Amino acid sequence: MNSTKSRRKVTVASTENGDSGDKLDQLLLSSAISNGEDLSPFIRKTFASGKPETLLHHLRHFCRSKEAEIEEVCKVHYQDFIMAVDDLRSLLSGVESLKSSISNSNYQLQSVAGPLLTSLDSFIEARNKCQNIALAIESLRICIRLMELCSRANFHLSKNNFYMALKCIDSIERDFIQKTPSSTLRRMLEKNIPAIRAHIERKISKEFGDWLVEIRTVSRNLGQVAIGQASAGRQREEELRIRQRQAEEQSRLSVRDTVYALEEEDDDGYFTGNEGNDVYGNGGGTANANLGFDLTSLYRSYHIHQTLGLEAGFKKYYFENRKLQLTSDFQVSSMTPFLESHQTFFAQIAGFFIVEDRVLRTSGGLITKMEVENLWDTAVSKMCSVLEDQFSRMRTANHLLLIKDYVSLLGVTLRRYGYSVDALLDVLNKHRDKYHELLLSDCRIQIAEALAADKFEQMWMNKEYEYSMNVLSFQIQTSDIVPAFPYIAPFSSTVPDCCRIVRSFIEDSVSFMSHGGQLDFYDVVKKYLDRLLTEVLDDALLKLISTSISGVNQAMVVAANMAVFERACDFFFRHAAKLSGLPLRMVERSRRQFPLTKARDAAEEMLSSLLKKKVDGFMTLIENVNWMIDEQPQNENEYVNEVIIFLETLLSTAQQILPGQVLKRVLQDVLSHISETIVNFLVGESVKKFSLNAVMGIDVDIKVLESFAENQASLVSEEEANQLKKALVEARQLGKKLQCFGLPKSSDHFGETKGSV
Repeated sequence: MNSTKSRRKVTVASTENGDSGDKLDQLLLSSAISNGEDLSPFIRKTFASGKPETLLHHLRHFCRSKEAEIEEVCKVHYQDFIMAVDDLRSLLSGVESLKSSISNSNYQLQSVAGPLLTSLDSFIEARNKCQNIALAIESLRICIRLMELCSRANFHLSKNNFYMALKCIDSIERDFIQKTPSSTLRRMLEKNIPAIRAHIERKISKEFGDWLVEIRTVSRNLGQVAIGQASAGRQREEELRIRQRQAEEQSRLSVRDTVYALEEEDDDGYFTGNEGNDVYGNGGGTANANLGFDLTSLYRSYHIHQTLGLEAGFKKYYFENRKLQLTSDFQVSSMTPFLESHQTFFAQIAGFFIVEDRVLRTSGGLITKMEVENLWDTAVSKMCSVLEDQFSRMRTANHLLLIKDYVSLLGVTLRRYGYSVDALLDVLNKHRDKYHELLLSDCRIQIAEALAADKFEQMWMNKEYEYSMNVLSFQIQTSDIVPAFPYIAPFSSTVPDCCRIVRSFIEDSVSFMSHGGQLDFYDVVKKYLDRLLTEVLDDALLKLISTSISGVNQAMVVAANMAVFERACDFFFRHAAKLSGLPLRMVERSRRQFPLTKARDAAEEMLSSLLKKKVDGFMTLIENVNWMIDEQPQNENEYVNEVIIFLETLLSTAQQILPGQVLKRVLQDVLSHISETIVNFLVGESVKKFSLNAVMGIDVDIKVLESFAENQASLVSEEEANQLKKALVEARQLGKKLQCFGLPKSSDHFGETKGSV
């Protein structure tokens, strides 16, 4: 191994005893060469001094000194080299022995490993074959599973089970198409899978289109049934309220022998809107089966489009088509009267939103709540517009009521599904006044026809049902005892006919006002009832009295009718309160003035006027009185007998039909007229002279009339009989004053006496 020595830096030693300059230059040159410094300064200096030989000498000297060092170093390294050569020679002898040993070992290894290598080659070959077989088996297994999936997909396609077919196709694409060892099979799948999906999309789109067509008919039927069941529910509520009012009335009358129980029936089959087997679900409920309302096709189409990755497009397609259907439902046919088509119109819209409510809650996001609300707002706006237009054209109250009732049922139906119907109710309330004006107009015509058909004859009733229909139903009976039949009523046919018209008006008014969002509407019904009685019925009766009454019997029947109408008016307001849900005790506390006062007064005045004309005919007989009679008469004069006979005959008929109060007022007016006639005759120019006996005869006449008035206590009260007697007070006072003068039977002072009277 060679050793290396580091180069040593040559330093210039200082000479203490002042060596010569050449020695110094030699040392400096040796030091520069040893240190590897630049020699150009030395060369320039030498040539400058003109002594290049000195520089050469110094260089030779330096070379000789280095040769000696080199020789010394070579000697040192040569010894090492000799030792290394010796070591190498000894190593070569070891290598030869090792080589011989290795050669022997290699021979032995080859002789032993030969059979093993042959076996290894056989094993490797067998393993490769096994791997190839396993790969072939795996490829066959993949192909078999792939073919099974293809077969299953074809089976589902043949059965129109598109979702399972798509699941098979997705499984093929995800798990097998990249692993398929057959490139031919792979190309076939890559070509047919998009075609299959396109086929499924076409088929499911056609199925969805068929559902869109079918759902319109189903929606109409669904809306009709839903509104019909809302109507049935309303009727059950009305029946329940009637039973409740009856129970309250019985309780108010302290009837404690009977226990009243209100049982509320279940609304079987009603549209509850709950999840499960409701009318529009797919749970197989009875109502669903009856309606044929099935959303399976819609759910299937939506699910298939989700599987195809076309969910957003299908949502948009569904919404646009349903919006177009709703717009089509808004069309009102100009060929068919709205009264005939309004049920179909509103039922179609109701069914549409019942379906949409179901889709919203069960489809998993096919349509959003905001979209349904936008559709509903559009529908409400259109329905309000249609109602405004149709109501403005209507001239019959019954037509408007029919449409209003159906719209209110529509509101009840859709409110159950969370839709706001306030705008529709506002439109109905807005036309309240117009409806009642039409209703008043219809009633005016009906009342005029009823009054025109009246023959002013008492009504005959041969059967109990006639009595119940014409008397008890309006509570105009004077006794709770059912009379014997045939029964002659104290009124003409006008009374029940007009009562039916008024009752129908009340029921129609209540029907319009109820179920319209307003709970307390009795005041509104009462306001229009007042108008019917005062503006329509009262005016019609006044016209009848002023134009059609020509006899006493007719006037008597009309006056009797007015007395019955007074009882009927109490029934009208109670009936209105009852239908409005107001307790009867509140109506009884607020009794009001008879609304037909003008007609009643006119009827009584007409009867009195006709009776006075009849009496005036008998009173003309007073001219036959002997005013200069010599003896005091013992009996009344002839004219009084005739008047009394007429009045008694009149009372025999009048007491059967006229109430005591009416009879008293009419009779009092007639007696007052008789009294005025006697007074006017005595103070008039017809009697020039009369004797005291004649005056006493007039006094007898007045007593007979007073006796007649007193005898009427059986018809009226004793106090009222005294009031009848007081109707003759003027004639009585005149007779007394004439008797007080004590005039002879022929007196020149007769004129003075008449003047004093």
